Amino acid sequence: MEQNNPTPDQREPVRFLVFSASMRTGSLNTQLARMAAGIIEKNGGTVDYALMSAFDCPSYNGDVEKESGIPAGAQEFQKRLLANDAFIISSPEYNASMPGVLKNAIDWVSRFRPQPFNERQALLLSASPSMVGGNRSLWSLRVPLEHLGARVFPDMFSLAMAHQAFTPEGALAHETLGKRFEDTIVAFMNLVEAQKHYPCMRKAWVEFLGEQPDPVTERVE
Repeated sequence: MEQNNPTPDQREPVRFLVFSASMRTGSLNTQLARMAAGIIEKNGGTVDYALMSAFDCPSYNGDVEKESGIPAGAQEFQKRLLANDAFIISSPEYNASMPGVLKNAIDWVSRFRPQPFNERQALLLSASPSMVGGNRSLWSLRVPLEHLGARVFPDMFSLAMAHQAFTPEGALAHETLGKRFEDTIVAFMNLVEAQKHYPCMRKAWVEFLGEQPDPVTERVE
Protein backbone atom coordinates (compact mmCIF):
# COMPACT_ATOMS: atom_id res chain seq x y z
CA MET A 1 0.00 0.00 0.00
CA GLU A 2 1.34 3.44 -0.91
CA GLN A 3 2.04 5.68 2.08
CA ASN A 4 0.38 9.10 2.01
CA ASN A 5 2.69 11.58 3.74
CA PRO A 6 1.56 15.10 4.66
CA THR A 7 2.68 17.89 2.38
CA PRO A 8 4.86 20.59 4.01
CA ASP A 9 1.90 22.96 4.39
CA GLN A 10 -0.23 20.20 5.97
CA ARG A 11 2.28 19.23 8.65
CA GLU A 12 1.83 20.37 12.25
CA PRO A 13 4.88 22.21 13.72
CA VAL A 14 7.75 19.89 14.66
CA ARG A 15 11.34 20.79 15.58
CA PHE A 16 14.39 18.56 15.25
CA LEU A 17 17.87 18.88 16.72
CA VAL A 18 20.24 17.46 14.07
CA PHE A 19 23.97 17.00 14.52
CA SER A 20 26.96 14.90 13.55
CA ALA A 21 28.93 13.22 16.33
CA SER A 22 32.19 13.83 14.48
CA MET A 23 34.54 16.68 15.39
CA ARG A 24 36.41 16.39 12.07
CA THR A 25 36.16 19.03 9.37
CA GLY A 26 34.80 17.44 6.22
CA SER A 27 33.25 14.50 8.08
CA LEU A 28 31.09 12.09 6.08
CA ASN A 29 28.67 12.05 8.99
CA THR A 30 28.41 15.82 8.88
CA GLN A 31 27.45 15.52 5.19
CA LEU A 32 24.78 12.96 6.11
CA ALA A 33 23.46 15.14 8.94
CA ARG A 34 23.17 18.09 6.55
CA MET A 35 21.27 15.91 4.10
CA ALA A 36 18.85 14.92 6.87
CA ALA A 37 18.37 18.57 7.82
CA GLY A 38 17.55 19.44 4.20
CA ILE A 39 14.95 16.67 3.94
CA ILE A 40 13.29 17.79 7.17
CA GLU A 41 12.99 21.37 5.92
CA LYS A 42 11.76 20.17 2.52
CA ASN A 43 8.99 18.21 4.28
CA GLY A 44 7.80 21.04 6.53
CA GLY A 45 9.84 20.51 9.69
CA THR A 46 12.07 22.99 11.52
CA VAL A 47 15.76 22.16 12.00
CA ASP A 48 18.08 23.17 14.82
CA TYR A 49 21.43 22.20 13.28
CA ALA A 50 24.32 21.84 15.73
CA LEU A 51 28.01 20.97 15.72
CA MET A 52 29.45 18.36 18.09
CA SER A 53 32.01 20.94 19.19
CA ALA A 54 29.18 22.87 20.88
CA PHE A 55 28.55 19.84 23.16
CA ASP A 56 32.18 18.92 23.90
CA CYS A 57 32.96 18.43 27.60
CA PRO A 58 35.91 17.40 29.77
CA SER A 59 35.88 13.71 30.75
CA TYR A 60 33.12 13.00 33.24
CA ASN A 61 34.33 13.19 36.84
CA GLY A 62 31.95 13.14 39.81
CA ASP A 63 34.34 15.27 41.84
CA VAL A 64 34.40 17.94 39.11
CA GLU A 65 30.61 17.88 38.98
CA LYS A 66 30.40 18.33 42.74
CA GLU A 67 32.93 21.17 42.82
CA SER A 68 32.18 23.02 39.56
CA GLY A 69 28.80 21.79 38.35
CA ILE A 70 27.89 20.57 34.87
CA PRO A 71 30.11 22.05 32.11
CA ALA A 72 28.96 24.45 29.40
CA GLY A 73 28.94 21.85 26.60
CA ALA A 74 26.49 19.64 28.47
CA GLN A 75 24.36 22.62 29.42
CA GLU A 76 24.13 23.55 25.74
CA PHE A 77 23.21 19.96 24.79
CA GLN A 78 20.48 19.88 27.43
CA LYS A 79 19.10 23.25 26.32
CA ARG A 80 18.93 22.16 22.67
CA LEU A 81 17.29 18.82 23.56
CA LEU A 82 14.57 20.58 25.55
CA ALA A 83 14.00 23.17 22.81
CA ASN A 84 13.22 20.50 20.20
CA ASP A 85 10.66 17.73 19.81
CA ALA A 86 13.19 15.07 18.73
CA PHE A 87 16.84 14.63 17.82
CA ILE A 88 18.84 13.02 15.03
CA ILE A 89 22.47 11.95 15.44
CA SER A 90 24.77 10.92 12.60
CA SER A 91 27.59 9.03 14.31
CA PRO A 92 30.92 7.74 13.02
CA GLU A 93 32.20 4.36 14.15
CA TYR A 94 35.39 4.22 16.20
CA ASN A 95 36.69 0.72 16.93
CA ALA A 96 33.25 -0.84 16.44
CA SER A 97 31.55 1.60 18.82
CA MET A 98 30.40 5.21 19.18
CA PRO A 99 32.89 8.09 19.55
CA GLY A 100 34.01 8.73 23.11
CA VAL A 101 33.18 12.44 22.81
CA LEU A 102 29.52 11.54 22.23
CA LYS A 103 29.27 9.03 25.08
CA ASN A 104 30.95 11.52 27.41
CA ALA A 105 28.44 14.23 26.48
CA ILE A 106 25.55 11.82 27.07
CA ASP A 107 26.98 10.90 30.48
CA TRP A 108 27.20 14.55 31.51
CA VAL A 109 23.71 15.43 30.25
CA SER A 110 22.23 12.45 32.08
CA ARG A 111 23.11 14.21 35.36
CA PHE A 112 20.41 16.87 34.84
CA ARG A 113 17.09 16.52 36.65
CA PRO A 114 14.66 16.13 35.07
CA GLN A 115 16.71 13.97 32.74
CA PRO A 116 16.22 15.37 29.19
CA PHE A 117 16.59 12.20 27.11
CA ASN A 118 13.63 10.57 28.82
CA GLU A 119 10.69 10.01 26.40
CA ARG A 120 12.37 12.06 23.65
CA GLN A 121 12.23 10.60 20.13
CA ALA A 122 15.58 9.85 18.45
CA LEU A 123 16.78 8.71 15.02
CA LEU A 124 20.29 7.31 14.50
CA LEU A 125 22.32 7.61 11.29
CA SER A 126 25.88 6.69 10.40
CA ALA A 127 28.29 6.99 7.49
CA SER A 128 31.59 5.18 7.04
CA PRO A 129 33.99 4.16 4.26
CA SER A 130 33.59 0.59 5.53
CA MET A 131 31.23 -2.02 4.13
CA VAL A 132 29.08 -1.94 7.29
CA GLY A 133 28.60 1.81 7.13
CA GLY A 134 29.26 2.44 10.83
CA ASN A 135 26.28 0.34 11.86
CA ARG A 136 28.02 -1.08 14.94
CA SER A 137 28.34 2.42 16.37
CA LEU A 138 24.56 2.81 16.20
CA TRP A 139 23.88 -0.43 18.07
CA SER A 140 26.25 0.68 20.82
CA LEU A 141 24.62 4.13 20.89
CA ARG A 142 21.12 2.70 21.31
CA VAL A 143 22.10 1.18 24.66
CA PRO A 144 22.68 4.34 26.75
CA LEU A 145 19.95 6.31 24.96
CA GLU A 146 17.29 3.64 25.53
CA HIS A 147 18.52 3.14 29.09
CA LEU A 148 17.90 6.87 29.64
CA GLY A 149 14.37 6.53 28.26
CA ALA A 150 14.83 7.87 24.74
CA ARG A 151 12.42 6.44 22.16
CA VAL A 152 14.95 5.35 19.54
CA PHE A 153 13.33 4.85 16.11
CA PRO A 154 13.49 1.18 15.06
CA ASP A 155 14.83 1.96 11.58
CA MET A 156 18.44 3.16 11.50
CA PHE A 157 20.33 4.27 8.39
CA SER A 158 23.96 3.29 7.80
CA LEU A 159 25.72 4.54 4.68
CA ALA A 160 28.44 2.11 3.55
CA MET A 161 31.33 3.15 1.30
CA ALA A 162 30.36 6.70 2.19
CA HIS A 163 33.51 8.24 0.71
CA GLN A 164 32.11 7.28 -2.72
CA ALA A 165 28.41 7.79 -2.00
CA PHE A 166 27.93 11.55 -2.35
CA THR A 167 27.55 13.66 -5.47
CA PRO A 168 29.49 16.96 -5.71
CA GLU A 169 26.22 18.69 -4.73
CA GLY A 170 26.01 16.70 -1.48
CA ALA A 171 23.20 14.30 -2.44
CA LEU A 172 23.40 10.51 -2.55
CA ALA A 173 24.55 9.28 -5.95
CA HIS A 174 22.49 6.07 -5.78
CA GLU A 175 18.87 7.02 -6.50
CA THR A 176 17.28 4.05 -4.67
CA LEU A 177 19.47 4.63 -1.63
CA GLY A 178 18.58 8.32 -1.65
CA LYS A 179 14.87 7.48 -1.68
CA ARG A 180 15.30 5.05 1.20
CA PHE A 181 17.12 7.71 3.20
CA GLU A 182 14.36 10.27 2.60
CA ASP A 183 11.65 7.73 3.39
CA THR A 184 13.34 6.95 6.72
CA ILE A 185 13.55 10.64 7.66
CA VAL A 186 9.92 11.30 6.68
CA ALA A 187 8.65 8.23 8.57
CA PHE A 188 10.45 9.51 11.66
CA MET A 189 8.95 12.97 11.18
CA ASN A 190 5.47 11.44 10.98
CA LEU A 191 5.99 9.61 14.26
CA VAL A 192 7.25 12.73 16.05
CA GLU A 193 4.33 14.77 14.70
CA ALA A 194 1.85 12.12 15.88
CA GLN A 195 3.39 11.97 19.34
CA LYS A 196 3.32 15.74 19.74
CA HIS A 197 -0.02 16.65 18.20
CA TYR A 198 -2.16 13.50 18.37
CA PRO A 199 -1.85 12.04 21.88
CA CYS A 200 -4.66 9.52 21.29
CA MET A 201 -2.51 7.91 18.58
CA ARG A 202 0.48 7.87 20.92
CA LYS A 203 -1.57 6.12 23.60
CA ALA A 204 -2.78 3.50 21.15
CA TRP A 205 0.79 2.90 19.97
CA VAL A 206 2.04 2.34 23.53
CA GLU A 207 -0.84 0.03 24.36
CA PHE A 208 -0.22 -1.95 21.17
CA LEU A 209 3.34 -2.55 22.29
CA GLY A 210 1.98 -4.00 25.50
CA GLU A 211 3.54 -1.46 27.86
CA GLN A 212 2.03 -1.86 31.31
CA PRO A 213 3.17 0.99 33.64
CA ASP A 214 3.80 -0.16 37.19
CA PRO A 215 5.25 1.85 40.10
CA VAL A 216 7.67 -1.01 40.84
CA THR A 217 9.22 -1.00 37.36
CA GLU A 218 8.87 2.63 36.24
CA ARG A 219 12.09 4.62 35.80
CA VAL A 220 13.22 6.20 39.03
CA GLU A 221 14.79 9.65 38.73
